[in-house]
Amino acid sequence: RLHAVDITSSSFQLMWPKLLSQETGYYTLEYAPTGAPARKRTKQVSGDHTSLVLSNLAPETTYEVALIPESNIHYFPPQTTRVTTLPEEISPAQVLISESGPRSFHVSWAPLLDSVMGYQVLYGPLPGNSVKVLEVDGRHNSTVVENLAPNTTYLVTVTAIYRSGKEKSLSAKACTLEGE
Repeated sequence: RLHAVDITSSSFQLMWPKLLSQETGYYTLEYAPTGAPARKRTKQVSGDHTSLVLSNLAPETTYEVALIPESNIHYFPPQTTRVTTLPEEISPAQVLISESGPRSFHVSWAPLLDSVMGYQVLYGPLPGNSVKVLEVDGRHNSTVVENLAPNTTYLVTVTAIYRSGKEKSLSAKACTLEGE
């Protein structure tokens, strides 16, 4: 039976039983979002394959998938399945403040996603409107904020900048310790 594994928001892997061999034929794979047959895409794979990864899919979308064994010896009926991609993961989903001192604290966030190009960490004392920005590479999920005033509450906002240009932000409050 044709089935999907490793389903993400933009891809899944199809697996199927060995019906053909390289000598006896090939497979045609057709897939399209349910209700949008005009967006159908087709791939051909050789007869010795029993799996294929489909990528660049839309999140939270159900795909109709048909595997058509093209054999020059036997007739095999097409195998079909439906696969629904996951919702798009959002980062940052959580922001954690730790290791607070009088003049610094540590900020970390999760999850770390490939679709994020970089992060901006904005921080400023409450109340107040003086905000500073730290730029953090998309491969990192933490940073240390330094040169702060002791015994002060800060608002910290982590903004993820996605490769698509979208942005997502999440805020947390942090308090520095009293100074000596």
